[in-house]
Amino acid sequence: VQVVESGGGLVQPGGSLRLSCLASGLIYTINTVGWYRQAPGKERELVADITTGGTADYADSVKDRFTISRDYAKNTWDLQMNNLKPEDTAVYYCKVDYWRSGGLLDYWGQGTQVTVSS
Repeated sequence: VQVVESGGGLVQPGGSLRLSCLASGLIYTINTVGWYRQAPGKERELVADITTGGTADYADSVKDRFTISRDYAKNTWDLQMNNLKPEDTAVYYCKVDYWRSGGLLDYWGQGTQVTVSS
């Protein structure tokens, strides 16, 4: 399984962006898809993730502003980000956990930059 992110960019505070994580390969083996972010000088952190069963979890800092969802037709896992704040500025990464030979492996995308600034 491989993933590629898209949708990053520059947005003003209070604005919205939608990130997409396009998956390819043995998609049916995917267990969980997560969006992570890493700001300069900070550790990478989990923003939101969703299981194939549809259970989603969010970091407290993005609850009620971000929504993670799956588009079955496009094979993407999207992150809708509303009411963006300057502190949301970071490189956003998609990570998939997938089953292989009885165990879970993971694959990270290359990341997409999100900048929130006026």
